[in-house]
Amino acid sequence: MSLEIENILQDNNIVIKPIGEVDIYTSPDLKNKIFALIEDKNTDIIIDGEYLEYIDSTGLGVLMSIYKKMQENNLNFTIVNLKPNIYKLFDITGLNKVFNIRE
Repeated sequence: MSLEIENILQDNNIVIKPIGEVDIYTSPDLKNKIFALIEDKNTDIIIDGEYLEYIDSTGLGVLMSIYKKMQENNLNFTIVNLKPNIYKLFDITGLNKVFNIRE
């Protein structure tokens, strides 16, 4: 499966909707797109996981690098609408304590 990345501006936030799988093959696209948005817009980012089907360790690493970049720019990074099987991965790795994850 591939990855589509939609983004919309909503209430001074950029909402990113990854659609499909974030893995070793698609992670660079997600990272590059979000880093470009951080540089261009310099605003808070929300990752909406409603249509995220799968994420592997490479994808989690990309989310960590995005989180660090957001911290460097004093911006908020939130993850919302994760499916239970994907949230479980965040829970097992302890990343649910690092990221601001909301339903």
